[in-house]
Amino acid sequence: MNNSKDFKLTLSELESKYNIKDINSGLDSKQAKDRLEQYGTNELKFKKESKWKLFLRQFNNVIIYVLIFSAILTLLLQHFSDSFIIILVIFINAFIGYYQEANASNALEKIKSILATNSTVYRDGHRIDIPTKDVVVGDVVFLEAGDKVPADMRLIDTDNVRIQESSLTGESDSIAKDTAIIKDDNPALAEQTNMAFAYTSVTSGSASGIVVSTGKNTEIGRISENISQDKDSKTPLMRELDGLGKWVSYVIIFASALLFLLGFFLETYSLSVLSLSVVAMIVGSIPEGLPATTSVVLSRGVSDMAKNKNTIIKSLPAVETLGSVDVIATDKTGTLTKNEMTIKDIILSDHVYQVTGNGYTPKGEITENGNKVQMNDTLKLFLEVGNEANDAQLNQENNKWVLNGEPTDGAFLTAYTKALGTDNNNRYKEIDLLPFDSDFRYIAKLVDDDNGKRKLFIKGSPDKLLALAQKVDKNFDMDKWNQQVADLSEHGKRVIAVGYQDVDASVNEITHDQIKQGIHLLGLAGIIDPPRESVMKALREMNEAGIAVKMITGDNPITAKAIGEQLGLAQNIHAVTGAELDGMNKAEFKKAVLENQVFARTTPQNKYDIIKALQDSGKVTAMTGDGINDAPALKRADIGVAMGNKGTDIAKESADMVLTDDKFGTLAPAIKEGRRIYDNIKKSIQFLLPTSFAEGLIIAFTILMQNDMPLQPTQLLWINMVSAITIQFAFIFEPGEQDLMKQKPRKTNGSLLNKWDGIRICWLSALMAILGIVAFEMLTANGFSDVFASTVVVNVIVFAKIFYLFSIRTKQALFSKTLFSNPQAFMIVGIMILLQLALTYIPFMQGAFYTTGIGFMGWSIAIVAGVIVLALAEVDKFISKKLKK
Repeated sequence: MNNSKDFKLTLSELESKYNIKDINSGLDSKQAKDRLEQYGTNELKFKKESKWKLFLRQFNNVIIYVLIFSAILTLLLQHFSDSFIIILVIFINAFIGYYQEANASNALEKIKSILATNSTVYRDGHRIDIPTKDVVVGDVVFLEAGDKVPADMRLIDTDNVRIQESSLTGESDSIAKDTAIIKDDNPALAEQTNMAFAYTSVTSGSASGIVVSTGKNTEIGRISENISQDKDSKTPLMRELDGLGKWVSYVIIFASALLFLLGFFLETYSLSVLSLSVVAMIVGSIPEGLPATTSVVLSRGVSDMAKNKNTIIKSLPAVETLGSVDVIATDKTGTLTKNEMTIKDIILSDHVYQVTGNGYTPKGEITENGNKVQMNDTLKLFLEVGNEANDAQLNQENNKWVLNGEPTDGAFLTAYTKALGTDNNNRYKEIDLLPFDSDFRYIAKLVDDDNGKRKLFIKGSPDKLLALAQKVDKNFDMDKWNQQVADLSEHGKRVIAVGYQDVDASVNEITHDQIKQGIHLLGLAGIIDPPRESVMKALREMNEAGIAVKMITGDNPITAKAIGEQLGLAQNIHAVTGAELDGMNKAEFKKAVLENQVFARTTPQNKYDIIKALQDSGKVTAMTGDGINDAPALKRADIGVAMGNKGTDIAKESADMVLTDDKFGTLAPAIKEGRRIYDNIKKSIQFLLPTSFAEGLIIAFTILMQNDMPLQPTQLLWINMVSAITIQFAFIFEPGEQDLMKQKPRKTNGSLLNKWDGIRICWLSALMAILGIVAFEMLTANGFSDVFASTVVVNVIVFAKIFYLFSIRTKQALFSKTLFSNPQAFMIVGIMILLQLALTYIPFMQGAFYTTGIGFMGWSIAIVAGVIVLALAEVDKFISKKLKK
C-alpha cells in the first residue's frame, strides 16, 4: 500500500482507509493473515548474482580473447611452455577481477540485520509481541523508549515521544512527534512529525500508530531498492584501460593477419614456423603485464592509504577514481560538522559572550570581545541551570566524550564543564524532574541549593520562556529578546532560553501550573553543530585542485545556508530544498544541481538524484556520508566515502571507501594519492607499450625482410613476463609530481594517451626494433652465431627498457633532484640486471631460452642502444614541454 498523504488524514479517515473496525482492538487474526498473504512479509528481499557468473564475466575482454586465441594456437603447435604462460596470465587477470567484484558491498544484508526482530501490536483486542516480519499494513503498533520502529507508521497517540531519525533524515537532534495533521502537501521527511519510519529509534516517551507501509514500500525499503540498482561498476580508469585494450588488440590482430598473409604468399617460411612467428608477434606485442602492474600499483596505494592516510579502500579501482573526482557531494551532519551540538553564544541581559571549543570535549572558555571573562553570579547561574535542567549524561569512554541523551542537553553539560569544571556538581540536590514535553517544549528541575533554598530551573523554547518571563517583569523588553532570537536563528543556530523561579520549600512536585506563574529569564544560548576543524583547510585544497564541493543535508535551509557560508562553499549561497527539486523538470533539476552548492531538507531519493544528475552532466562524483539516508547516493556515486566511526553499517557497506578518522579533511591527501596512482599507471602504460610493440615490430620487420628470426618465442615471453613486470614495479614507489594538487581534474571522456603520447610510442617502438634488428644483422654478418646475436638482441631490448624507465619516471629533466627521488627504482634495475646475467650465463637458462655468453662487446652494444633511447626520449620530453607552454 502507498503511504502517500497519510500525514494529512484524520483518525476516522485512517480507520476507513485501512479497514480498522476498532482502533483499540487492532486488526483481527483473519485480517492480519489475509494482508500478510496479499502484501507479503515485512522484509527486504533481493537477488544475488551467482559467483560463477561473476567469475565468467572476467573473461569478457578483447585482450583476453586475443590471449585465448594465442594459447590455443600454441597448443596446436605443441609449444606447451608458451601456452602455459599465456593461460596463466589469463587466469591471473580473471581472479583479480573476480576478487574485486566479489568483495563489493552487500549493504542490503546490513539493512535486513538492523530491523527490529519483534514488535508490539494490538490484535483481536490484545496487546501482543509478534515477529517484525509478520507486521502488516493496518496493524496498530505500540512504541516506547528503546524500541526500533518496525515499519512506516502514522502516529495516532503520543506521550512526549521523541524519535532519533538522524541516520535517515540528517537531523542532528531527536524529533518530537505528535498526532497533529500536516497541511503541507509535500513536507520533507524530517517535517513529517506525525509519522514514524522503519529503523529509526524511540529515544523517549511512548506512542502508538497505524502501519501504512511495510517491507519494500517503507522509506528504508525504497533506500534498499536504490542500493540494489546496479551502477556502472567501471571506474574512469577501467573504462580508459578497456578502450586502450580494444585499440591495441585491434591493431595487433590486423597487423598479425596481414603479416601472416604476406608470409604465406611469399613462402619464405614453412606454415608452422610462420604460424609460430605470428603468435610470437601477438604475444610480444600484447601488454600482458599491464593488468598485473595496474593491480599492484593500485594495491600498494590501497595499503599505503590504510596505513598512513586513515583510509580503507574496499575495491582496487576506487583508489584511482579519487584522482579523477571533480565534484564532491557531502552530507553535513557528522561529515562537515561534528554531529556534537555546541553552545557558541550566551546572551544575558547586559552581556554577550562567546564560547570557544567545539564538540563534547570540555576544552574551551567563555570570552567577551575576545577576552576571557571573570565568572559573575548571573553567568554562573545560567550555566548551572542549563546543567541541572537536563536529562542527559556526558561520560569519558576510551579517551572520548560520549553523550547519552539529547544533543542539545549535551551542549549545556559541556559548556558548564568548560567554565566551572566538576567541582560544583554537588551544590544542588534534585527534588523533582519534569522531562521535556513536546506540547510545552521545555524541561524543568526542582532543586535545593547548598543554602537550603528551593528553586525551579527551566530551559526550553524561547517562544515559551519569553512569554513566561514577561509575566513576572512588566518592563520585560520582548522586542529586544525576540530580535536576539532572530539574529541567532539567521546564523543557523538553535536557540534555547534559560530561566529560574524561586519556590516555597513546601513545593515538592513540578507542575505546569507552577511554571505558568512566570520565570526570571537568565538569557539565551545559541547552539550549533560546528564544522570540523580540518574541513576549512581541506576545502581550500579542493578548490585549488579544481574540485567543487556541494553540501546535501536533511537539515533546514537556514542552518544549511549558515554552515555553507561558514565553510566558504560559495560567496552567495542559496539553499535549494528537496521539495523545490521535486517540483523541477529534468532540465531545471540539472541546472540547479550544477549551479548551487547547498541542498537542504533532502530525502534519500533527492541525494541519489543529485548524484545521478551530476554524472549525467559528465562529472566524476564522490559522495560522503554516514547515515542510512546517504546509502543510495553512496552506492550510486563514482566513489562513495563513508565515515568509519560514526557511520552506520549500511553507509559503510554501501561505500567504496571508509575514512577511519571521520575527517572530511582526510579526503585531500586521499585525492592526491589517487592522482599519483593514476599518474604512475599512465607512466607504466607509456613505458610498457613502446617496449611491447618493439618486440612485435622486430618479428614484423623480419618477416617483411624475409630474414631469420632474431628472437625466439621463449625470449619474447621472458622479456614480457619477467623484465617488463620487474622493471614496471618501479612505478609502484614513484612519488607524485610536485604540481599534482594544482592540476584540474582530468577529463574522463578522453583516453589514457593523447596524440603526443601516441607519436612517442610509435617512434620509440620503431627505434628499439631497429636497434635490435641492426645489432642482429651486424653480428651475423660478421660471423657471429645466431645464438650469440639473438642473446645480444634480448639484452638490447631489456637495456632500452631500463634506460627508458629513467626518462618516463618523471616530467622533469633526467639530471634533476627527481633522479634519486625513487631509490627503489635503482634496486629494481639492479635485480633486472642480475636476471639478465642469469639468462645469459647460467647453463640451464641458456638451454631453455636459446642464449649464450656475449662478452664485453655484446654488453657494450646493449648499453649503447639504451643510451640512444634515453637521449632521444629526453629530447622528446624537452620538446613536449615547450609545446605545452
